[in-house]
Formats: sequence, C-alpha cells, structure tokens
Amino acid sequence: MQIQVSNLHKSYLDGEGRRLHILRGINFEAESGSSVAILGASGTGKSTFLHTLGTLESIDEGTLYLDGSDLTSLSRDQAAQFRNEEVGFIFQFHQLLQDFSALENVMIPQLIKGNNSGVVRKNALELLDRVGLADRTGHKPSQLSGGEQQRVAIARALVNRPRIVLADEPTGNLDEDTSAQVMDVLLRLNRENETTFIMITHNTSLASAMQFQHRMENGQLHLLPND
Repeated sequence: MQIQVSNLHKSYLDGEGRRLHILRGINFEAESGSSVAILGASGTGKSTFLHTLGTLESIDEGTLYLDGSDLTSLSRDQAAQFRNEEVGFIFQFHQLLQDFSALENVMIPQLIKGNNSGVVRKNALELLDRVGLADRTGHKPSQLSGGEQQRVAIARALVNRPRIVLADEPTGNLDEDTSAQVMDVLLRLNRENETTFIMITHNTSLASAMQFQHRMENGQLHLLPND
C-alpha cells in the first residue's frame, strides 16, 4: 500500500469567524502505480483534499501515511523536502516561470535539490522529448500553446521521478482534442514510471480512463463502481 488516509478532517474559519467543515472523516487508499480520478461539484473540497495529500495544507484530525510513514508528523522543512522529492504537482494554471524557457522550467526542481547542472539538463531534455516537445525546449511559455505549456508542466512535475503525481484539473483550460493528448501523455508516463497518479476533474470522460473513480460529496469520498 502506498497511500492510506483514515478519518481525515479539515476545516476553515470564514470571514465572519464561523467554522466551515470541508473534509469530514475521509478514508482513502491508493496502491503504488495506480491512477485515480476524483469527481465532484465545485466547492466540495476536492482541491483541499489534494493539498492535504501533498502536505501543502495541514489537517485537523486523522492520519495520512505513505508506505507506513506518518506524513502529519513532518516538520515544515521535512514536508518541503518530501514535496520536492516525492510529489509532482500539476495545476489547471500551469504556473510556469514566464522569463524562463521550457527547458529551464523543467530543470528548476532538480537544480533546487543541488544536482549537477549537466545531469539536470540531460534529464529535462529527455522528459521534454517524451512529452513531444523536443523541438520546443528553448521557447518561453508565451511562445507555446496551452497544451504545450501543460506538457512542460507535466515534465516539470516528473523530473524528480516522484512517487506521486497530484493533478488539479490539469486539462481544465484546454480544448477537447488537446485535453485528450495531455491525458494520453499523463497515463503513458503513469504506466511507464509506475507513478501513483491522482487527478481532480469535472470531465467524466477523462475520469473513465483512470483505474479508479471517486466522487466527493458532503466532505467525504465515495468509490464509484467500475463500468
């Protein structure tokens, strides 16, 4: 078992000081190398749940384990190291650095780790080739299409060979054909690298390509039956 979540709760205070209970006792498991889609209406806590899995946000109650290690016990520095080394994030807005080329954007996570720049460049070039951007490495984000920018974000998320990739509406701003191309890249890399892939989406067609589908309702996750 790779990820195991038990009785996870998360709440926030609104502007008037009222406590909003967002996640209400979530139980969730994901095997190593699996692909998981999380569906649900806006505002149901999907992104909050993804952020807690990636240690971007703390939890109020419950347990969160990765291969038996309790992630809720990590210090701030340990959590930052965990995110850099073990988790790749892909967001709807790809958040590329506009002044840097596609290659430089992909290189940054490994450079942060202090890896040799020559090795980092080689790894980044290989990943950009795998996502079909071998001829676009020197282009800045403004010179790339939306689909190309998202593929750069995918390469960046994978450059440290993370065990987990967390994607929040990664195709939300793309047209249908480009969305399908991006999903093909993600699922191919999921299979080849045996990376656990957890994705939030509103698109039931894209979700059906994943091994498992869950729906977020009333602050809880419900496993949907496979068709």
